[in-house]
Amino acid sequence: MTTLVTVAEGSCPVAREVTRRAASSLGVPAVATWAADLPAALRRVVGSYAVVPMLLAEETALSGAPGSPGRTLGPHPLLAAAQASRLLAAGARPGRPVVLVGAGPADRLHGAASLLADTWTGPVQVATLDAGGPAPADVAGRGAVVSPYLLAPGPLHDRLRDEALAAGAAVVAEPIGAHRFVADLVARRYRAHVHATAA
Repeated sequence: MTTLVTVAEGSCPVAREVTRRAASSLGVPAVATWAADLPAALRRVVGSYAVVPMLLAEETALSGAPGSPGRTLGPHPLLAAAQASRLLAAGARPGRPVVLVGAGPADRLHGAASLLADTWTGPVQVATLDAGGPAPADVAGRGAVVSPYLLAPGPLHDRLRDEALAAGAAVVAEPIGAHRFVADLVARRYRAHVHATAA
């Protein structure tokens, strides 16, 4: 049986929970690890494995990683649906303009913004926590609704929330988190890997 191996940038409780849910739905063994520990984790796996990165937009953390890791999780319609769910939970109304804020260059976030706009049926602007694009404070003005394109809470989400609220944002949703749609996406990536290697 092929083991599901997920890899995040660092130790991440959300990634571990998503891995547990995906493995449970697949009925397979699983290992949740992070980029620096990936080689050691793969050596401990008995038999074949499928590596699924738990990164939304940045591939740099897995550059040259062993195990032929697949592409990043995002952008994907299931992530957009999870973001929409978090927006609703935060009290935002569908169709209201949204600012998607993520890490990494802004050009890597436009695909995610387009998918969220389709799901949310409203306009979506992009802001980034890194250089090379508009900052949250530049885009998330008074009354704005902000959707973090982040997997887990932590310092980046804290900074995003603080900057957006200081700029006058009315709603800042929670990160995507261990949403069932994320576990569904990881399971899909696992199945695609197993199917490709069996062909």
